[in-house]
Amino acid sequence: MTDFITTTRRGAIGLALGAAAAFCFGTAASAEVSFEGKTIEWIIPFSAGGGSDTWARFNAPLLSKYLPGSPTVVVVNELGGGSTKGTNLFAARAKPDGLTILGTSGSTQFPYLLGDPRVRYEYANWKIVMASPTGGVVYTSPSTGVTSPAEIGKLAGQKLIYASQGATSLDLVPLLGFKQSGLEVQHVFGFKGRGDGRLAFERGETNIDYQTSSAYIKNVQPLVDAGTAVPLFSWGVLDDDGNLVRDPTFPDLPHFGEAYQTMTGNAPSGPEYDAYFAFFTAGFPAQKMVFLPKDTSQEIVDAYQAAITAMKADPEYQANKEAVLGTYEQVVGKAADALFKKGTVISPELRKQVVDMLAADYGVKLGED
Repeated sequence: MTDFITTTRRGAIGLALGAAAAFCFGTAASAEVSFEGKTIEWIIPFSAGGGSDTWARFNAPLLSKYLPGSPTVVVVNELGGGSTKGTNLFAARAKPDGLTILGTSGSTQFPYLLGDPRVRYEYANWKIVMASPTGGVVYTSPSTGVTSPAEIGKLAGQKLIYASQGATSLDLVPLLGFKQSGLEVQHVFGFKGRGDGRLAFERGETNIDYQTSSAYIKNVQPLVDAGTAVPLFSWGVLDDDGNLVRDPTFPDLPHFGEAYQTMTGNAPSGPEYDAYFAFFTAGFPAQKMVFLPKDTSQEIVDAYQAAITAMKADPEYQANKEAVLGTYEQVVGKAADALFKKGTVISPELRKQVVDMLAADYGVKLGED
């Protein structure tokens, strides 16, 4: 396998659809494309150690193995602007030669959905290669007196501190969720990634946090095992009918709707929940995606999708995927395109509702969080 170089720079919504078809249409194209002797930069607009970085670093060496010509795949962390900086650079500079790919997250989708002026990218211009649904788990410090998810009600009235990448990042999901659940959470904006947020939790600077599934499994489960973190709930996943259900990666944890009912005594409903649910959908069932620049030839897109299909059958991938990614299935073809559309569209009414709330309750103006 080509060396994997790094630098500092599922279940859920029809996830298995289209994989075999992608392999069939991609095989012929792969024979016409070769990246032999080339280096491919995988732009991750987040810090090392977070969920997106963990996801990319797991996939990169296997992608390298199955792309035609077995190129070197380099994960490049481009930080800043709640992920808009690195994404803007990709939109402005990436050439349609297949040598630069972008990994986005809900933190990249949300500023776009909200009309953030920092956004200089247009999702509709890009060619989707792969979509990766994921989940996430909220956890707290045992210093709060909580020892299990059943005791989440003890958090009522406590001063909680959360390290946030920004109000228009993927951290908008916990912001909306905590707020409607009645938790008193101080959101400290400005952290570069969820990895940085976890480190702040470990240092005792914060007492509530969440990590996407891959980062939680890798970095937080050891804290739980050591007794220095207490899981509260997962965000949950959507079943084939779009209903919120428990995350199969964390079946023993309540999902957000269950946790909300425990805290408030009511099932979640109303316009605030509708807004939360819209961003949850964009941020988790349709969270992580891989793109090629606009004007990239279909042959190159097909080569990537064929490589991903082959990668998913690799024994190494099969042996390790659940430990890193959870039970979610990465998808290509029509399934990826469906998630792409779901994750990059929101009604104007819900957009306005959230934008107005951010300004009124948090003093956040778009582009200034």
